[in-house]
Amino acid sequence: MQRRTFIALPAAAVLAAPHVARAQAKRQLVFVVNVSADFWTICRRGVEKANREHPDYDMSLLVPGQASAAEQRRIIDELLARKVAGIAISPIDPASSTEVLNRAASQAVLFTSDSDAPQSNRLVYIGTDNVAAGREAGAQMKRALPEGGKALLFVGTMDAANARERVQGIREALAGSNIEIADIRTDESDIARAKRNVEDALTRSPDVKLLVGLWAYNTPQIVQAVKAAGKEGSVKVVGFDEDGLTLRGVAEGVVTSTVVQQPFEFGYQSMIGMVKVLNGDRSFIPANKQIIIPTRIIDKANVADFQGQMRQLLSGR
Repeated sequence: MQRRTFIALPAAAVLAAPHVARAQAKRQLVFVVNVSADFWTICRRGVEKANREHPDYDMSLLVPGQASAAEQRRIIDELLARKVAGIAISPIDPASSTEVLNRAASQAVLFTSDSDAPQSNRLVYIGTDNVAAGREAGAQMKRALPEGGKALLFVGTMDAANARERVQGIREALAGSNIEIADIRTDESDIARAKRNVEDALTRSPDVKLLVGLWAYNTPQIVQAVKAAGKEGSVKVVGFDEDGLTLRGVAEGVVTSTVVQQPFEFGYQSMIGMVKVLNGDRSFIPANKQIIIPTRIIDKANVADFQGQMRQLLSGR
């Protein structure tokens, strides 16, 4: 049996109790991500900015201990038990998560971000048009490999909507070109496995000329494996997002370019939007229930300026 110890509180603590209760009574808004990455650190800065503007709320970003749909479902159950007022989520496997997402939508404000779950009852998606981003990546692939050749794509899982949509966009952009997508390698958000996938590809497929990372952590693993194999220049690289190693690879010429999103806006606009809904305002939600945040192409010409911007965001200044 657990022993309980009762301690008399000082008068100051007793007097502070009503204040503590009020602080705990703040409505909670939580952004649930899919995997640990600098991408989400930038998103957290957006959440923090929104919270400074709305200090009457408790806003936070939650990184799952394991990058899986099952872990996200467990987190949602826990958040609903805490009676949070709003949840924004990047769902890992929307198809298998519809039931829990709908349950969340029935008990709290539910947004999706980064990766959508359009079959669920989420109020709005805030993030990238991933088909369009895939087309941009496809254009960069043609820029990197103008003569054509075999390419491999690397991503966490094809269960996620953003992965499927990016691949769709890439295929659309490559239609009629001489670039062939030889395979799509998945790693289930296991970073060590992501790197092994690239190492294996470089060993087993010496005729592959282009490697493409579709998620934030994939391109850094490609960069490291290409350098270790001494294939800088002979194997081209195109990436997504703004991981520090990816940007360094762009600056060094190892990465031709990377399609970057705006995760700061994912966090900021999700939190501001949930506050509006809780205050009775849904006028900002478009008829198609999608708020699209534009992407940018970062290459050697603009990477130095962009690196400075990222250092500032990641430092929290």
